[in-house]
This record gives sequence, C-alpha cells and structure tokens, in this order.
Amino acid sequence: MLFVNFKTYKESSGERVFDLVSQVEAASREAGIKVVAVVQATDIRETTMTSGLEIWAQHVDAVEFGAHTGAILPEAVLADGASGTFLNHSENKFEKFEELKSAVGHCKKLGLKTLVFAADLKELEKVLGLNPDFAAYEPPELVGSKTTSVAEAKPEVVAKAVELAHEARIPLIVGAGIKSQKDVRVSVSLGADGVAVASDIVKAHDPKKETLELLEGFK
Repeated sequence: MLFVNFKTYKESSGERVFDLVSQVEAASREAGIKVVAVVQATDIRETTMTSGLEIWAQHVDAVEFGAHTGAILPEAVLADGASGTFLNHSENKFEKFEELKSAVGHCKKLGLKTLVFAADLKELEKVLGLNPDFAAYEPPELVGSKTTSVAEAKPEVVAKAVELAHEARIPLIVGAGIKSQKDVRVSVSLGADGVAVASDIVKAHDPKKETLELLEGFK
C-alpha cells in the first residue's frame, strides 16, 4: 500500500487538493493497489465526501474535549470522516513519549487507525510497544531528499526494521526520499508492507502518472 502525505504544499492546498486526490485515486484504481491520501485537517470532510480513497489526518494531538486552543482533536477528524492518522512524523513529533502513548491509546478507543513514525531502530522498538496499526521507519535526514532514498542509503536498517515490526505483528511502512519505482521495489523486497511518499507525487507535473510509476514497484 502507498501512503501519500499531502503535507501543506501549495500544490495540495485549497481547491488544488481535490484534483490531486482525484488523480491519486485514478492511479490507485488503474493499478489495483491501495493508496491512502493523508491530507490537511481542514480538508478531511470535503475530500471524504468526494473520494473513494481512505482519507487520513496528518496529525492529531494527545487531547480530549476541553480547553485546548489550536489542538487537533481525534474525535474531530474521526467525525469529519478520517479513517486514521499519522503520529510522530519527524515534522510534527511529540515532545514526550507519554504524549505519543496517550494519543495512540486515545485513537484506539475511538477506532481511528494509527501509523506511528520512528526515526531509528531504538525509537521503532518503543513505537512497536504501543501496538499501533502501522509503524513507519523514516530517518529524518532523508525526508524530502531529492537525491537519496532510505531504500538506497540504509537497506540493512530497513531489513532490521522489518524484522522488528513483523516480530511484533505490525505492518511496516518505509519512507524518506522515496522517488522511484526502484525505491518502492527495493523497499518491498526487503519486506516492507508499504511506502510513504510526499513531494514526489504532490509536486509532480503529472501526479497520476507519477503515482502509477511508483505503484508498479509493488508488482
């Protein structure tokens, strides 16, 4: 499966989000491979109403109903139609592990799926202990790289991450610098259950074509 993180790029903001979701969905249907669109919180309701893809939030906070100005409430994204949420991405990490633990537990109670990111194997082991729906290995120094992917730079670490995740019976997603069919194919050959991408698709001249190119790596 492929997770597409829309982030807050200009190309995935405002009215542009609908065309991008449409192109990614068309590629998913054509390839017959599941794609999850991970959109800004403000776009969840509208995109779930216009797309057949699973729509996820990019982040929720470890809060419940109350006085939490500016926080993203798990109940709110669920009510808007989100199926799941990213947690602990390198661009929006929890300052304390206990907060991450609380967020995962809260989402579980609500039935909101979670993909929790880890920057290294040590953090991955802690993340797996939280029993999320998915765990992701994504070294932050390669996030957004246009030249080097995690599959190219750290295949032996990916393989170990896969081993740890599968021992815990949790699917492993690989991300950071994924930009080609080869990157996807190598990640899958190492045992990854899916990959996470962002700019390679979101900022592509032809997002549908680029999505199809990446999806070929799963075949």
